[in-house]
Amino acid sequence: MLLLVSVTFCFCIGSSGQNKLLDSLPSRNLREVLIEAKRHQSFLHDINGVNIFAGKKTNLIRLDAGSVNMAQNVGRMAFAQVPGINVWDMDGAGTQINIGTRATDMHRSIEMNMRQNGYNTNSDMFGYPEDHYTPPMQGIREIQLVRGSAALQFGSQFGGMVNYVMKKGDSTKQFSLESEQTTGSYNFFNSYNAIGGSVGKINYYAYYDSRHGDGWRPNAAFNYHAYHANINWKFHKNGNLSFQFSRTDYVQQIAGGLTDAHFQANARQSTRARNFFNPFINIPALTFDYRFSSRTQVQVTTHWVFGQRNSVQFLNTPNIADTINTTTKSYNPRQVDRDYYSGFTTEARLLHRYQIGNIKSVLAGGFRYFTELTKRRQKGVGTTGADFDLSLVKPYGIDLRLNTQNYAVFIENIFELSPRFLVTPGFRYEVINSSMTGVINNATFPVSYEATRSFPLLGLGLQHQVSESSQLYGNISQAYRPFLYANVTPATQTGMIDPSLKDSKGYDADLGYRGSLKNIVRFDINGYYMYYGDRIGQLNMINPNTNTTYLFTTNIGNGVAKGVEAYFNISLVKLFTDSSPDFDIRVFNSLSYNHARYISGIMNYSGDNKTLNGNHIEGVPDWINRTGLELRYKNLLTTFQSSYVSKSFSDANNTVFDITGQTGVVPSYHVWDWSFAYSFLKLYKLSGGVNNITNLYYFTRRINMYPGPGILPADGKTFYISLGFKI
Repeated sequence: MLLLVSVTFCFCIGSSGQNKLLDSLPSRNLREVLIEAKRHQSFLHDINGVNIFAGKKTNLIRLDAGSVNMAQNVGRMAFAQVPGINVWDMDGAGTQINIGTRATDMHRSIEMNMRQNGYNTNSDMFGYPEDHYTPPMQGIREIQLVRGSAALQFGSQFGGMVNYVMKKGDSTKQFSLESEQTTGSYNFFNSYNAIGGSVGKINYYAYYDSRHGDGWRPNAAFNYHAYHANINWKFHKNGNLSFQFSRTDYVQQIAGGLTDAHFQANARQSTRARNFFNPFINIPALTFDYRFSSRTQVQVTTHWVFGQRNSVQFLNTPNIADTINTTTKSYNPRQVDRDYYSGFTTEARLLHRYQIGNIKSVLAGGFRYFTELTKRRQKGVGTTGADFDLSLVKPYGIDLRLNTQNYAVFIENIFELSPRFLVTPGFRYEVINSSMTGVINNATFPVSYEATRSFPLLGLGLQHQVSESSQLYGNISQAYRPFLYANVTPATQTGMIDPSLKDSKGYDADLGYRGSLKNIVRFDINGYYMYYGDRIGQLNMINPNTNTTYLFTTNIGNGVAKGVEAYFNISLVKLFTDSSPDFDIRVFNSLSYNHARYISGIMNYSGDNKTLNGNHIEGVPDWINRTGLELRYKNLLTTFQSSYVSKSFSDANNTVFDITGQTGVVPSYHVWDWSFAYSFLKLYKLSGGVNNITNLYYFTRRINMYPGPGILPADGKTFYISLGFKI
């Protein structure tokens, strides 16, 4: 096991037009002071801590109760001002954030590199990268997002990197207390409570969040808990040591998927009353930061992700009712699936400023070590009961041990060729060792699998400072998505895996212009092109020896996504007058056009292999547009927001209709939300709102696995109201 100690300095810089890569002036280290203020930049600085973001497509999100329903983690509101974010409106529980970008799957953010305070939260980054960990938005200070160019500094995933930066303790107080209680439709209740402060060289912050409700649909009750603690010790004037612990756990009843006929008849109905889902994830982390000089700083983070994903479900398609078996006079047994995760990671990063001749430069480099053991036990025969019960009456049909080891090194360098022009080349090299042992199909089919792969990744970023407050940027970076354990696990005894199965590889390119005009207009307009090669799927094949058919898992084809992402935020008041800062009306719009199509490929469909050429990539709408009107008057902020998403297809074959509801068109939808927040008596805040004001019946996802199968309706009209204080 690798143990390293190190350190970082949180390097804050002004607007990009004033960035200095090198600073030769004398400096003195002062005690850290946390200042919370409204900043207007919507993208990341060129250098942030030990990370380089110059020339990359980035977004910076600061959450506000007056524009986001934070008590329910409503994703479409939180990411409203980021063009191109596709959100799965799963339910009103807020237990999961499901997002994707461009041509990537939004299911549990599976194609995003999800992080918190810089370290990964994905359950198994290489074998099963779904993100079961979702913190409450009330505990998040800001959200950082980097598109595909993040692959060089943070690792694979075409969707990019999302980093939740959590709140810290108030550095001006020894003790502070905040509490917010929220109630809403269908017995929703959320209680967020936190303490924080600074005592001597210690800064601390901790929260506990509890959330429960009955859900918009019957049989959709949930009970969620989240915990987080961060203790930061400034052990030296140049160094910090931070220990953090985070946990989320919940039990959620799954109402089941619907067929199209079900949805048209009553979108709120439930087809399942005995299905439950229960993940819990623990993440202890240790971070050492040290600044050797004004030019050199290092950071080492070691963290461990361990927990479980458990479910007990009657998994037939929704056109098959879960009723009493006339032979046994009881319900049919449910299926029990359980995963056990244990992943250890150490990442070390160095940032160094230097100069060769007249060229000022910043070097960022580092390495990563990752090891994971996932125990997968599936297709166990559970009870015939109706409560949450993971006990078995027959053993698991799948019992596997899945191991991954990953080694990676990376380097990126900013070359300041002129005070306005930066060039940032980069390189990453990764090695993955995967192995799998165990049994499949009721302990009759032994499994032994090993694979070692390596990936050299290159990238280049360019940035030109057009003015003090605007810049042109461009980037092209290679990325990959490793094939998952599910891809090398035969679903049946007749299934076969391509022995030459390859990881998906490709690249992502951006070219854009961003900036601001005083505090009147903020904008970011870019075009992108993403090549997603060697996508994985199944073909229907015939065994020439037995003349029988079987499903063959292989690389089925290549896809390309290209389009435009445009964002602006404008003050209607400041546009025409020098008004008081107490009053403002702002309009924002984030628009994306995504032309995501297969350019080659063949895939099995109902026993036939059909071409994919020209088909829409599954789950990717052509248009996503979100618009908001914000009114701010003194201590009041209120926002009206609309979200429009055009139609998409749920499978690569672009199936229009299927009687089970598992595949078919996902129709376009247009949802309206309203929120407000009002601060009074210095200590208190009242907030609330209405989601889906028009009570639109819609859905954003069809699925053939958990938590379906079938159509998964989004929530209709709901309201919430919160009262909180901070002392």
